[in-house]
Amino acid sequence: MKQFKPYIPADKVMPELTPTSVILGIILAIVFGGANAYLGLRVGMTVSASIPAAVLSMGIVRMIMRRDSILENNMVQTIGSAGESLAAGAIFTLPTLFMWADENPDIKPPSFLMIAFVAICGGLIGVLFMIPLRTALIVEEHGTLPFPEGTACAEVLLAGETGGHKSMQVFSGLGISAVYKFIADGLHLFPSEIAWTIPAYKGSGFGMDVLPALVGVGYICGAKVASYLLSGAVLGWFVIMPLLVLVGGNNILFPASVPIHELSVDQLWGNYVRYIGAGAVAAGGIFSLLKSFPLIASTFAKALKGFGHTDGNSRTSKDIPLPYAIGGILIVAFGLSAFPNIPINPVTSILIIIFGFFFATVSARMVGVVGSSNNPVSGMAIATLLFATILLKQAGIAGYRGMTSAICIGTVICIIAAMAGDTSQDLKTGYIVGATPYLQQIGELIGSIASGLAIGGVLYLLNAAWGYGSTELPAPQATLMKMVVEGVMNGNLPWGLVIVGICIAVVVEILGIPVLPFAIGLYLPIYLTVPIMIGGLIRLFVEKRRFADEGSRETVRNNGILFSSGMIAGEGLVGILLAILAVFGVSDRINLGLMGFHLGKWGGCLFFLALLFSMIYMIHKTKDKQSSNNTL
Repeated sequence: MKQFKPYIPADKVMPELTPTSVILGIILAIVFGGANAYLGLRVGMTVSASIPAAVLSMGIVRMIMRRDSILENNMVQTIGSAGESLAAGAIFTLPTLFMWADENPDIKPPSFLMIAFVAICGGLIGVLFMIPLRTALIVEEHGTLPFPEGTACAEVLLAGETGGHKSMQVFSGLGISAVYKFIADGLHLFPSEIAWTIPAYKGSGFGMDVLPALVGVGYICGAKVASYLLSGAVLGWFVIMPLLVLVGGNNILFPASVPIHELSVDQLWGNYVRYIGAGAVAAGGIFSLLKSFPLIASTFAKALKGFGHTDGNSRTSKDIPLPYAIGGILIVAFGLSAFPNIPINPVTSILIIIFGFFFATVSARMVGVVGSSNNPVSGMAIATLLFATILLKQAGIAGYRGMTSAICIGTVICIIAAMAGDTSQDLKTGYIVGATPYLQQIGELIGSIASGLAIGGVLYLLNAAWGYGSTELPAPQATLMKMVVEGVMNGNLPWGLVIVGICIAVVVEILGIPVLPFAIGLYLPIYLTVPIMIGGLIRLFVEKRRFADEGSRETVRNNGILFSSGMIAGEGLVGILLAILAVFGVSDRINLGLMGFHLGKWGGCLFFLALLFSMIYMIHKTKDKQSSNNTL
């Protein structure tokens, strides 16, 4: 097998972890963390910040400050992207504590220090867990796990380094995507999510988010992975949900509070299929860990053999020493039990280490396939909360104390999973561009501390402004977590649905289909998997139909990845901008939908088709230019 060579050779040293990269990275981590916290509490999803951070880093460090180190740019995005990941883990669980305090005047809301400490501990453990996994997942599976956003981020940095054709391809995608996103979600000229029901087949539904980033993710992943995702969605939306309506009829099945036939397709998914998907994701994670265990064990064995020996290790292969990583994990985990007002004891700290390692491994492999934006962190949190609440209840720790303890455990695990996924993407970027791993890992730790301090203030401010569970901040994920914990403690959780998901995962594994992509497709709404599939089909089209030889196909593949990277970056940047505008109350002033200018979902379809054709055109146009230049 041909040995991979990074863009910056191992024997070349460039500015990397500098005061400039640290300060700028911390600022971006705070901005992205705050913006994504609001966005996730509003709509239940966050946007990946790695590529937007890389683009901003290039603009500020290279174009404004006139510094030309690609490794310094990479460090800025490494630290900056930590804010989004930590925020994603925190907002899925911690708002539950505020909701309980609002419901019961005798319960005090969590303190700023408690939120910050829990968030920081989760972030640090998530980064430290990735240290012994880097060689196994990033280096040894370089040609197997695509890490879409990590690869895309590297392409963005390399495009800024080389300029010319590559740079234009990235920024063309970025510009088109940014304008499109602003028209859709800024001006609200058409809905970004379009959906249809099928009256003749009650309970089924179809739709898609007509946004560029998902198409870009689909192109980078390819048609095969995208088809697994779509298969899970088809099972949920065209088999399970119609079957529920057909059999359920006038029956009321918990967690819904109205007859099944009165539920919309979104309510059917939210009340039933989501639990089934969570069970499938949990089972798929177990299968993934079992399959990965020999590789993980060998990685640890290699690391242990290397204690006290440099063995001529190059700059690009040096991690933080494994004893430091293990010691840091133990200190941070057991430090949680010593912090006042955090209901975690040494026994539950061990539980955090076990679950944390499991979900860090699963998350890192999962984002290697589908990207961080589609990492079902909330599904992992649900699985954690189920097991943690059951164990606490069996140990006699029940009531509010038990539920709070479960939420704190779930929060740490959730952040660990989110940070491990983000760190793996960043380490993939660093592996491609030639960064120093241990410096990147230090940068991730710095970003975790800065983001943890910021998220405490953000959560307190948002709760003071609107309150969680309100119309302005519905906090859908946290509301679900609250229901799961209360359901286990009160004995009314729909275990049947979770077990159905586990059994589906077993069947899929027996059939030889990759379980995790399928389970993710079952867990996520179909609106996300359809545009990912469309992106995969576009890649299949441009590779198979237009080109015969391998060299031409590789050229088109790379051109498409560059353009897709720009599309992901454009939507991410504008998404964060719109979140900031929403916090400052500017959104309604630019909302054309409120003024009567609205094209409806068919207008959204037309815009989406125009986006797809522009994507195909730009890839072919670039190829034609290259062919012309080669003949001169």
